[in-house]
Amino acid sequence: MHIPLTPPEVFPIWSNAGQEVLGKILDIRSPLVGGDYLHWDQLRHRPPPDGLTSEQWWAGIRFPRNAMMKSLPLVDKAGKSFEFCLPETILIALHHIDKAASGSINAPVEINTPETRDRYLVHSLIEEAITSSQLEGAATTRTAAKSMLREGRKPRDRSERMIFNNYQAMEQIRTWRTEPITPAKVLELHSLVTDGTLDDPADAGRLRQDNDIVIQDRRDNTLLHRPPDFHELPERLARLCAFANADADETAAPFVHPVLRAILLHFMIGYDHPFADGNGRTARALFYWSMARSGYGLMEFLSISHFLRKAPGQYLRAYLHTETDAGDTTYFLIHQLHVIRLAIKELHAYLRRTAAAQKDTERLIAASNQLQHRLNHRQLALITGALKHSGEQYRIEGHQRTHNVVYQTARTDLLELTDLGLLTRELLGRAYIFTAPADIQQRIAALASV
Repeated sequence: MHIPLTPPEVFPIWSNAGQEVLGKILDIRSPLVGGDYLHWDQLRHRPPPDGLTSEQWWAGIRFPRNAMMKSLPLVDKAGKSFEFCLPETILIALHHIDKAASGSINAPVEINTPETRDRYLVHSLIEEAITSSQLEGAATTRTAAKSMLREGRKPRDRSERMIFNNYQAMEQIRTWRTEPITPAKVLELHSLVTDGTLDDPADAGRLRQDNDIVIQDRRDNTLLHRPPDFHELPERLARLCAFANADADETAAPFVHPVLRAILLHFMIGYDHPFADGNGRTARALFYWSMARSGYGLMEFLSISHFLRKAPGQYLRAYLHTETDAGDTTYFLIHQLHVIRLAIKELHAYLRRTAAAQKDTERLIAASNQLQHRLNHRQLALITGALKHSGEQYRIEGHQRTHNVVYQTARTDLLELTDLGLLTRELLGRAYIFTAPADIQQRIAALASV
């Protein structure tokens, strides 16, 4: 990956500018260019305003940025504070996220009812567990991973173990949502996500013991980032936890919006790289903890890793832009806010698709005197999936986990569908496997004519 060029120093540019040029520099009032918060490495390829060089244009943009910049109680390797500012790009994104993701009043009806909430939550936890692990090298089919998590079977290899661990960690942080984070809990979280996946098992749940960890381009081994010295990690982690817990303290300065605070937790774990492996998974899990603690209930239904995996270069570039521009985290904040909004949009699209498919199933079922008013919401959801994926296999344990019901309830659901001819059943070892037949739609239609 191309390492962004470090921006030129702006004070010499301001000092050496003539009166006319300085006037044009000072006329630049916005930190944005065409609505974008550009890094020097991007700006230098664009034509500057008339009468200015690219360097002078950059100096003009830095002026309003510096005016709104706030220092954070988080520091880089040299001990310099990271900073951020709030251009309109961030304010608009925060407004939309606040409206869409905070509290439960405005949550989509599909996830605001006890009957369906658990099903959508399990889907989301599985999606995030899989894609977060795939970001760090897990290689297994989605079908196999979903089957493992839904059925509760043991992982068969390292990739499945990574996904299983991530799922366990995501469930764990849901129980911590009302509690402050501590260094001990961060270590516990890391132990959860890395259990059984590290070259040295002793590295699970402990800070790295050396400076051998560097971030390199996988294609040509270009050094992209060297994390802080490992001796500093205990102090840096304690500082990060204090920052994470300060969101409830109205006297904390500067005020950091809860969504930005969660993103900055993510950023700092990636920057410090405090562990031998599993830093990304730990960082994203902490992000979800912070969002849940601040009341963003919709976030537990979203998968940010799904979008990070689609464009890993943009994710890494957001880090590099921050590091090469004097610790300005605004680049990373903007990138992650965009990802969150994409995830919210995708959730709504998924809910619309699922609701439409279930309504189609309900209309099909309503035509049958044998089925009308006989199937519960769990069975309707299963039949909806079966109509889209003939040959899909189901186990009692998977149905139980998906809908958060007891084993006997799940067993009764599947046996009733088998008795109606909508599933087939066979014994595999000591467990029954239920399969959606290829002609399930015709079978439903046949029941309608009885």
